[in-house]
Amino acid sequence: MSKFLILIFVVLLGSTHGVALSDYGDALTKSLLFFEAQRSGKLPESQRVKWRQDSSLRDGFQAHVDLVGGYYSGGDNIKSSSEMAHSITMLSWSVQEFGSYMESELQYTKDAIRRGTDFLLKATNSPGFVYVQVGNHSGQNCWQRPEDLDGPRRLYKVSKQFPGSDVTAEIASALASSSIVFRHTDPAYSAKLLERSEKIFEFADENRGPYIISLGPWVCPVGCSAEYEDELIWAVAWLYRATKLEKYQNYIFQNMSKLEASFANGSFAEFGLNNKHAGINVLLSKLNMTDTRSSHLFLSYADKWVCSLLPESGTSSVSFLQGGLLFKQGGSSLEHATALSFLLLVYGRTLGQARRQVHCGETIVTPERLTEFARSQVDYILGNNPLGISFMVGYGNKYPQRIRHKGSSLPSKSIHPKRIDCKEGLSYYNSSDPNPNLLIGAVVGGPDINGVYDDSRDSVHSEPKMYINAPLVGVLAYLKSPH
Repeated sequence: MSKFLILIFVVLLGSTHGVALSDYGDALTKSLLFFEAQRSGKLPESQRVKWRQDSSLRDGFQAHVDLVGGYYSGGDNIKSSSEMAHSITMLSWSVQEFGSYMESELQYTKDAIRRGTDFLLKATNSPGFVYVQVGNHSGQNCWQRPEDLDGPRRLYKVSKQFPGSDVTAEIASALASSSIVFRHTDPAYSAKLLERSEKIFEFADENRGPYIISLGPWVCPVGCSAEYEDELIWAVAWLYRATKLEKYQNYIFQNMSKLEASFANGSFAEFGLNNKHAGINVLLSKLNMTDTRSSHLFLSYADKWVCSLLPESGTSSVSFLQGGLLFKQGGSSLEHATALSFLLLVYGRTLGQARRQVHCGETIVTPERLTEFARSQVDYILGNNPLGISFMVGYGNKYPQRIRHKGSSLPSKSIHPKRIDCKEGLSYYNSSDPNPNLLIGAVVGGPDINGVYDDSRDSVHSEPKMYINAPLVGVLAYLKSPH
């Protein structure tokens, strides 16, 4: 492909569609409000999202455990330890990489992390068990506000007999990464997080197996990965970053061969809730390991991952929607866009600090190009797209109105104090009216493979998720600041 054609291709992908420049600072503020709206349990006096009230205050009580608090992972009032942990890891990584750009939003980010880690400490506090989910995926069969969830809710847990190395290692990653965030401001809490992370990782490593085998129909209605080796190495990578202990470095190299075998099938280019491969390579490329194998192993795969994304590389393995949004199969479109944009910015900083560039055949990719690509993805999300719609609720003049979210779509307790039962809520689900409560900052699933977005509660593409928003926090912090 000639340089002229490459230039034309890149320009077409990044066309502006006449949309105003993005206000990344405003989007950052709103993205953190979303986490407050997802809070479960007793709400603090500092709560800024006023249409939410206390909810699910008896979670775990029927099993004599305290599982109150944490977050609802998406729009279905479920508390998923896996989704929560992955989101907390991404928020913690955001603080470590981009905390200096967050300014007044830094404390809100730390508050968001701590609410998640407080819950994960509870979920891992029962010897021999790890609680991985509170509540059932009821969908539209029970359309109810979280504030009306006043009875016992179904609990799901993994154990030695019914292992869940993937979800347990995911929790270990969150606890280890967050321990770094609180190391200087609350050393006692940081030490508690790290100690629990090491303990839970040992549990995950000694009792191997994915939780889809024993709990799949209940915790993975759409589908989970049957692999768990990547989550184990992901956890160890964070433990190594938090401790610098040689035993964790040794573990990585003794077990990486299992992941390398799957890299041949393209997994090196994947990163998200169910696949950590690209994240492992980007994270470990930053660590100053004493083993010289690290420079070849992790940097080479991270470089290859970059080339798999960029359209001008000649080896791109992703599709692009009109307007430039990268599209990968599996999950939601914006899940991939936010997660991969975050990794690109982190790796771009790694390249810049090392004064390196990525060579994709004859094409040279600079750190600045990675920032430019990540910016294009964020701009698409915020409204610079052919639809002229911001996929972040409350941002811009046009955004989703009928998102698939129970709390947002039902009248608040202050407006409708009387309890709303499961079936009673269906009239609101089926309504064509906009949601009465604005879930400010929520990023929905996004457009489908044809670039179409269905602004309907019937559509899975209209549901927001914690793990879509979490990587975006760090990206927005970086983009809003001059460099």
